[in-house]
Amino acid sequence: MAQALIPVAEARARILAMLTPTAAEPVMLANAAGRVLAEDVVARRTQPPADLSAMDGYAVRAADVASVPARLRVVGEAPAGGAYVGTLGEGEAVRIFTGAPVPQGADAIVIQEDTERYGDIVIARESAVPGRNIRRAGLDFKEGVTGLVSGRKLSPADIAFAAAMNQPSLFLHRRPRVAFFSTGDELVRPGMPIGPNQIVSSNNDGLAALIVEAGCVPLDLGIAPDRREAIRAAARKAIGADMLVTLGGASVGDHDLVQSALAEDGLDIDFWRIAMRPGKPLMFGRYRNIPMLGLPGNPVSAQVCALLFLVPALTKLQGGEATAPHTTLARLGAPLAENDRREDYLRASIDHMPGELPVATPFPKQDSSMLSLLSTADCLIVRPPHAPAAEAGELVHVMPLRF
Repeated sequence: MAQALIPVAEARARILAMLTPTAAEPVMLANAAGRVLAEDVVARRTQPPADLSAMDGYAVRAADVASVPARLRVVGEAPAGGAYVGTLGEGEAVRIFTGAPVPQGADAIVIQEDTERYGDIVIARESAVPGRNIRRAGLDFKEGVTGLVSGRKLSPADIAFAAAMNQPSLFLHRRPRVAFFSTGDELVRPGMPIGPNQIVSSNNDGLAALIVEAGCVPLDLGIAPDRREAIRAAARKAIGADMLVTLGGASVGDHDLVQSALAEDGLDIDFWRIAMRPGKPLMFGRYRNIPMLGLPGNPVSAQVCALLFLVPALTKLQGGEATAPHTTLARLGAPLAENDRREDYLRASIDHMPGELPVATPFPKQDSSMLSLLSTADCLIVRPPHAPAAEAGELVHVMPLRF
């Protein structure tokens, strides 16, 4: 079964076009960080609700302290959480604390450092214009305004903002449940007995970590042997998940059985070959109406493809704005040969120098089985198809792996 290689950007666009964000659910503020809003957040109160003192000091009439030193009679106190209920008259002052309502008749605050107190008399040593050290009602926001917009991924500052708007809970997109399994008779889980022809599987644990980091719920279905019925049985366990990811077996070799096994069980393939390195055998379609992404079995290929395709997909499932991974400019630290028709993602180190662009140096070896290099890498150098040979010092685009 032949299929032309499709570009990375087209593959990502086709994946995203097939996805629909999860439904909304109410979530308490304490559990909302990193989640995506499913509804706008509207302020339920005005903040500040009244004119409040911004400092500890004395509430006064600005006219009474236009000329200093000014002698004023202290007629009361306004603590935070309390208020002075009278109206301030000529020549009077009220002891006030940060956050307390400004008394009627007062229009300025003289800070306590600029005063001297003698019993019920206070001497103001500094003048104050109207509005000095007062936070006006509605300075931050007013009741009824939209403070946070649907689709926003919530930061800790957003959570504090929502709390100030008197919202104890928010409607957020449900965390997507991502089911996944590896295929291969040669694979065993870490710590299990290893046969003479077997290797330790790293993909399940690496993918689970990526799914958690993306804000979703991993459902590890284990390792399926290279038998069609075993692969179908593993895939059926994903029913009810929001996405299914397979690891390995996405090509069409004699032992790559995922396509053929699941095609007989409800899999509708969209594409399965990408013009990229590492990771050409990447598959996407729907399995029994569940979006399904088939990642390559090589560990580095699986991780790189997950960053390029799975992470944006999970962002969209959560209701966020799904885009291509962030890239930035760097200078090349070593020469590179011309590229072929596939978009290349080269593991590289980054050296930062003050006032200059960083230098990205590709590792001499780029074998897709070498996880040690991916763990060490600071970035991926992104080379377009048919890119000409490049000398050290030339500009390249890099995709940061560490922030």
